[in-house]
Amino acid sequence: MKYIVILADGMADYPVNELGGKTPMQVAHKPNIDSLAAKSEVGLAYNVPESLSPGSDVANLSAMGYDPLKCYTGRSPLEAVSMGIDIKPTDMIFRCNVVNITEDEENYEDKIITDHSADEISTEEARELILAVAKAFSDDKFSFYPGVSYRHALVWDNGPDEFDLTPPHDVLERRVGDYLPKGINGAPLAEMMKKSYDILNEHPVNLARAARGLKKANSIWIWGEGRKPSLENFESLHGIKGSVISAVDLIKGIGICAGLDSIDVEGATGNIHTNFDGKAKACLDAITSGSDYVFVHMEAPDECGHRAEIENKVKSIELIDEKVVGFLLKELQNQGIDFRMMILPDHPTPLALRTHTRDAVPYLIYDSTKPHADGVATFTEETAAKTGLVINQGYKLMERFTK
Repeated sequence: MKYIVILADGMADYPVNELGGKTPMQVAHKPNIDSLAAKSEVGLAYNVPESLSPGSDVANLSAMGYDPLKCYTGRSPLEAVSMGIDIKPTDMIFRCNVVNITEDEENYEDKIITDHSADEISTEEARELILAVAKAFSDDKFSFYPGVSYRHALVWDNGPDEFDLTPPHDVLERRVGDYLPKGINGAPLAEMMKKSYDILNEHPVNLARAARGLKKANSIWIWGEGRKPSLENFESLHGIKGSVISAVDLIKGIGICAGLDSIDVEGATGNIHTNFDGKAKACLDAITSGSDYVFVHMEAPDECGHRAEIENKVKSIELIDEKVVGFLLKELQNQGIDFRMMILPDHPTPLALRTHTRDAVPYLIYDSTKPHADGVATFTEETAAKTGLVINQGYKLMERFTK
């Protein structure tokens, strides 16, 4: 038996007026997923415990079968592992976004954060910008590391513990000064954020972006602090060996810490322009070359939710259905491979809110050897809720999936 998880990050949503009062999952044409839903166990799962923030870190740990209340040490350390940063137990690691803020206001605090991804800036452009920041601020305490697109890392050597930091995607269209790092430990981080505007706003990379009609990545935003992670080995925990496929360092880092094989796919971007075909093929290759389990993560629905891109969120679900689920179903059946497939988001990213919520997410579990006799006609938030099946601790879904 082979096990495949299709994780559509942020896919769940609330009804949208522009979609006739329906959610993107309800509107999207997804014949392959719906065909599975008719023969699958379908229900709702709470991936985020009440005491933790509804981040992709916590929610994806749950989706991989880890209890975040026992193993979560912060988001950024997981990303740092994927980036190859040598982390010491005494280090405090942060995510460092390059973001877009407005330019009209004289004071930095009065500016408005408009885009947590700076129009999904390219990795090459962002690398130049974060290196400029590193040149200005790096010292015996602080070190900056370039990552993918807008996602970078900051390490504070022997850094303190207590911080009050806010994810940028939680405060879009709000005043920057209300969400700067607070307290004595946050003061040096806030100072770097303020000074970064003077370094980045007129940087040649940003002037060229503005000339092309793109948003500038004209400030850094520091958040997501944490210490060196430690996860129980996935194979020891679940009895199967496997792989993870993702464009983003967070999911790669979880996989590496869990002892999973992290598979890179050329052209995987973490947005709607990602290489869906390549991810599907990489999954099939892993399944047919020794992996028992493959976790295929796709960031596109989440990014579309953060950017309030209604049509693109619908389209991202349709692309996942066609290019990933459809391809895998055809190839697995043609090759006579017995498999189980679980499809779910990690958390909702409602278009109206442009950030994550802790609501339960719909899931389906399909077994090719034992099709479920009483599924649902279409896979949506509403149909999943109507089954009455609710998993209150989302990490326990892995037990249902693999046992």
